[in-house]
Amino acid sequence: MTSTVTPVRSKRSALTKGQLPKYAPYVVLAAALIAGAAVLALIGFNAFGWGILSAILFAVGLVSWSAAVEGSRKAKDKLATCLVVGSFLVALLPLISVIWTVLVNGIPGLINPGFLTSSMNGVTGVFDNRAVEEGAPVLGGIYHALIGTVQITLLATIISVPVGLLTAIYLVEYGHDGRLARAITFFVDVMTGIPSIVAGLFSAAFFFAVVGPGTKTGAVAAVALSVLMIPVVVRSSEEMLKIVPNELREAAYALGVRKWRTILKVVIPTAISGIASGVTLAIARVIGETAPILVTAGFATSINSNVFGGWMASLPTYIYTQILNPTSPANPDPSSQRAWGAALVLIILVMVLNLGSRLIARGFAPKTGR
Repeated sequence: MTSTVTPVRSKRSALTKGQLPKYAPYVVLAAALIAGAAVLALIGFNAFGWGILSAILFAVGLVSWSAAVEGSRKAKDKLATCLVVGSFLVALLPLISVIWTVLVNGIPGLINPGFLTSSMNGVTGVFDNRAVEEGAPVLGGIYHALIGTVQITLLATIISVPVGLLTAIYLVEYGHDGRLARAITFFVDVMTGIPSIVAGLFSAAFFFAVVGPGTKTGAVAAVALSVLMIPVVVRSSEEMLKIVPNELREAAYALGVRKWRTILKVVIPTAISGIASGVTLAIARVIGETAPILVTAGFATSINSNVFGGWMASLPTYIYTQILNPTSPANPDPSSQRAWGAALVLIILVMVLNLGSRLIARGFAPKTGR
């Protein structure tokens, strides 16, 4: 019995020799946290500094231990792992901080009665003063801004998607890297990087020249947003159309199918998941724009259902005006509460759109199987 067990034990010890134990990262992490807290206790403790110092001590301790036990090759691997994980955490911290801050400040505004179902029509500083001094509920909501955001974004999508998709089809199927195709690609790349305020000024100047000075409507804002959306739709649709296998096109041509019908019935259905995902991301890209909407649609305190007439509010401009021009300058807390609540709703909309893009991509993806 002894003769059969001893070789197995010796084999296991030989395999694990020269390796750190599995609990080594946890031991080093605990030691780094304790050492970091001790050092900062002497010079002044703060949570952010504690996390940074503990991460540095953890990386130094783990790499040094690995170099002493496993050798330089494994130590370099541990160092690269620490750098990658550390970079990921550093990139994640701002996102977590923003979400936490908006949640903490936005939930009190979101739970106000009528916040999602009422507008700011008739709400004056008297109501905000009463809310602060007497503890009354904060009146006024974002319904008009929510309706305006949906209408402006929907009209911008209706303008952008056909133009962007047809442009991408031309570049992939008909352009063949010609002069016009290269020129279009260049200008699309330039449009991708233009500031949003430039798009707003372009749309405002265009409608001022065509309709008349002082024209501010939701349609003008939608044109400004479409200037920002079209490059995103073009680039995403172009990349999706490029990955469609040429064999599918050639098979359709071999059957005598015309090119336009091949594009309509073969190419687009194959790439529809990526195209739909790109369109959704383009919507998420522009739904939070403030500057172009301020220039083109102005701001309203009441509900405007006509996107082609009258000033119109949106969630970004609502947040901007509530912070910059509180309803009651003497008591700005209610306005700040409304602004944070609107910011939380806007973030939820963007997150829903991003989640929707993933679900759309998965739902429209080509089915695989026998």
